[in-house]
Amino acid sequence: MTRDPLFIIAAVACLAVLVILMIGIGGFAKGGDFNRKHANRLMRYRIIAQACAVALILLFVVIRGGIGGR
Repeated sequence: MTRDPLFIIAAVACLAVLVILMIGIGGFAKGGDFNRKHANRLMRYRIIAQACAVALILLFVVIRGGIGGR
């Protein structure tokens, strides 16, 4: 499974969500100018990245036969 390209892409998408989330949490914790300028943008990027990651995970499950009990 770890050699499957779709699995690798889904894992990278999940890591991208984690990185964006950590940057957002760090900016929120620090506050100040960075948080005022970039908080909403980072939230939008996280939501988009998370939607892509979920779609890739579902695509992986469907393609590999995890749904339907084959």
